[in-house]
Amino acid sequence: MMKFAVIGLGSFGSNVARTLYERGHEVVAIDKDKDRIEEAKSFSSHAVLTDASTKENLEALGITDMDVVVVSLGSAMEASILTVLHLHELGLKRIVAKASTEDHGKILDAVGATEVINPEKDMAVRTALKLTSPHILECLPLVSGVSIEEVAPPERFIGKSLRDLDLRNKYGIQVIAVRELVPERTLYVPPADFVIKDSDVLIVMGDEKMLEKMAAS
Repeated sequence: MMKFAVIGLGSFGSNVARTLYERGHEVVAIDKDKDRIEEAKSFSSHAVLTDASTKENLEALGITDMDVVVVSLGSAMEASILTVLHLHELGLKRIVAKASTEDHGKILDAVGATEVINPEKDMAVRTALKLTSPHILECLPLVSGVSIEEVAPPERFIGKSLRDLDLRNKYGIQVIAVRELVPERTLYVPPADFVIKDSDVLIVMGDEKMLEKMAAS
């Protein structure tokens, strides 16, 4: 069980806190809005009403005991920047911060966030990729230009083995798993002699441009 603190209980923060709590982790939910704190009592180990943008309040919370702190303060950019800065100064090893704009994200990164999330931008990228590439069922961008994608196999893949397709050498794409629907199971790191069926879903990782090229060729 890990210890998490979630600062800011808007839609994003409350859903993060709820999911972590339902998975059995210890979650301290923090906000300065009384109504949000009352609501958070049902999906957190502790719900604390305080202004987390001051270093003194963070120290009083015992924040340094947390494995991960998630900062999700919405459009309150100054508060989120100060909170991340103070967490960094207090020595937190992992600080995940939600950014509302690209510039906001750059500042959060500069003051000590170990991970910066821009949900609207990430969802926009995923939606655009799915709209322009009909074989893509889901997409998870990693570092710039690299993604993990769930792909419905093109017709030309059906009945062929991974060795026959040779996707790694042709496109630099690695098939890291296959989600089989018949029978229903997930096969991780499938062997080269695995033969693709029309009911399979391929989970692949690689350069986004090469993934598009694979789908279009």
